[in-house]
Amino acid sequence: MINEIIKDAESRMKKSIESLKNEMSKIRTGRAHPGLLDQVMVDYYGSPTPIKQVANVVVEDARMLNVTPWEKPMVAAVEKAILTADLGLNPSTNGNSIRVPMPPLTEERRRDLVKVVKHEAENGRISIRNIRRDANGDIKDLLKEKEVSEDEARKGETQIQKLTDKYIAEVDEMLAAKEKEVMEV
Repeated sequence: MINEIIKDAESRMKKSIESLKNEMSKIRTGRAHPGLLDQVMVDYYGSPTPIKQVANVVVEDARMLNVTPWEKPMVAAVEKAILTADLGLNPSTNGNSIRVPMPPLTEERRRDLVKVVKHEAENGRISIRNIRRDANGDIKDLLKEKEVSEDEARKGETQIQKLTDKYIAEVDEMLAAKEKEVMEV
């Protein structure tokens, strides 16, 4: 019983970490990386489609992305999608491909991005703590129904606390790494 609760809590905490990694990858730094355009949706013959499914996105150099649509008529649609994605990017077309230069970040913009990163990390911590609270609540319910002993319940809560500490430390590591990456000139 308690082992199932612990396994469930751990899998949910892992999902929270994955979600946080995904959110942090969307926060751009001064460097170009293809993941920057992951959330851009292109109007592909009437249906919104992720840019990865209609074009090849590659890093040309540290400050330049090159987007090459699979079909030539899609060049304009892809360029429009990048412009309207509100990423602060200004794409330029040169026939068959689209070049997306990364504008340099100002000191003020970097500080704003650090605030966003810290906010995302705090959301990750809150999510992990909520999972801990739910798991401990489940253990207390088992204890009330006399399905487990007090010692087993205490051991279970201790294991859940160790998991919580482990995953919150992982969030803190991700925060430190992303903060360093954002503040790097």
